[in-house]
Amino acid sequence: MIEMQDVWKTYPNGNAAIQGINVKIDRNEFVYVVGPSGAGKSTFMKMMYREEKPTKGQIFVNGFNLAKLKQRKIPYIRRNIGVIFQDFRLLPQLTIYENVAFAMEVIEAPKKMIRKRTLEVLDLVKLKHKAQSLPSQLSGGEQQRVSIARAIVNNPSVIIADEPTGNLDPETSIGIMKLLEEINLRGTTIVMATHNKDIVNTFRKRVIAIEGGKIVRDQYRGEYGYED
Repeated sequence: MIEMQDVWKTYPNGNAAIQGINVKIDRNEFVYVVGPSGAGKSTFMKMMYREEKPTKGQIFVNGFNLAKLKQRKIPYIRRNIGVIFQDFRLLPQLTIYENVAFAMEVIEAPKKMIRKRTLEVLDLVKLKHKAQSLPSQLSGGEQQRVSIARAIVNNPSVIIADEPTGNLDPETSIGIMKLLEEINLRGTTIVMATHNKDIVNTFRKRVIAIEGGKIVRDQYRGEYGYED
C-alpha cells in the first residue's frame, strides 16, 4: 500500500528533514506518526501525497512510484488519497454540501453520482441536516467532520491526516477519532500525524516515531513516547 525505500529529503537551505527512512504500511492499517516538533513528521506526511518530492529514494503508494511520477499525473494519483488538515481548509463562500461535492466535481463525476455520494458521506459524518450551512455557521468539530467527508467522498484507499484533532477540544477530538476508526474499519488505510499523546494512548494503533528525520521506533499498539 505505502512503502518508502531509503528516502531522504534535503531542502535548498541544507536542512535534511528526512534521512534514510525505510517503512511499509499495509492496506487497512491505522498508523500514528509521532515525534517532537521539527522532527520531520510534516515532510514525511507530505511526501505520501507528493506535496513534497524526495531528494533520494523511492516512495510507492498504491503501486505508483511517487518519486518518479510526472507532474501531470499527480492529480490522478491524488484521487485515491484523501487529505485531512488541522485547519480544515474549507471554502468559506460555499455551503457544506458544495464543499464536499466540489471534490467530485474536480474529477468530473456525473451529477447524479455527486449528489448521491455527497449526501451519503454527510450522513456518515452526521451533518446531512446542515448541508446548506456555511462553514462559518459550524463549530470547529463540525468543520473537521466536513473536512473528513470531503476527504472520503471519492472513496480513497488512503487517508493522510495531519493533526486532525489539533484545534479541537478533548471531547470533540474523541468524536473525530471514533469517526476515523469507523472509516478505517470500512477498509481505508489511515496515516495520522499527531502531538496528542492521550489519543495515541487511548485509541491504540501502530505508532511510528520520528526524531531528527529518522524513524526511531515502530511499534504496534504502542504508546506516545514524546513530549511536545
